[in-house]
Amino acid sequence: MHKTSISMLVLVYGIVFGSQAQQPHQSATSVKYKHMEANFNQEQKKVFSTIEKMVTAFQNQDIESVLSTYEPDAIVMFEPQTPVSGRDMLRKAFTEFAAIKPRYTFNGHEIYIAGNIATHLAPWTMVGYLPDGNKIEQSGLSIAVLRKQTDGTWLMIQDNPHGQFLINY
Repeated sequence: MHKTSISMLVLVYGIVFGSQAQQPHQSATSVKYKHMEANFNQEQKKVFSTIEKMVTAFQNQDIESVLSTYEPDAIVMFEPQTPVSGRDMLRKAFTEFAAIKPRYTFNGHEIYIAGNIATHLAPWTMVGYLPDGNKIEQSGLSIAVLRKQTDGTWLMIQDNPHGQFLINY
């Protein structure tokens, strides 16, 4: 992948929320904000579990597990106002982006549920490295919409890590 393509992905994409650099067996939740999830009700914890699974899988470069946290027709905004959908396209974009080994932190998160739809909000900061070793740092506001499945789990249907785009426009 070209340096320009990687830079563009880094510039325009931050995962639903992130974590500090951690060992694979650790939770993707920043210790600073661990107390926030303790206040979640049972359904909010299920939503948060989907988000944690996605972030942990991404940081472990397990792209198939990342994709398992999305509905088949989900959209992801790898850049503002440009939805990407379809398993093959998402697989390709996540694989390319994982090459820079991004690590995320977040400044809290909120989960709101109305019936079988949930919204997850999280401000994030990302640090990654281009193939030439140059450090990249970005930040944004992630907004993810999830739908409750018939088995009680939650999957993402929309993932927009550029929730701040119109504010900064």
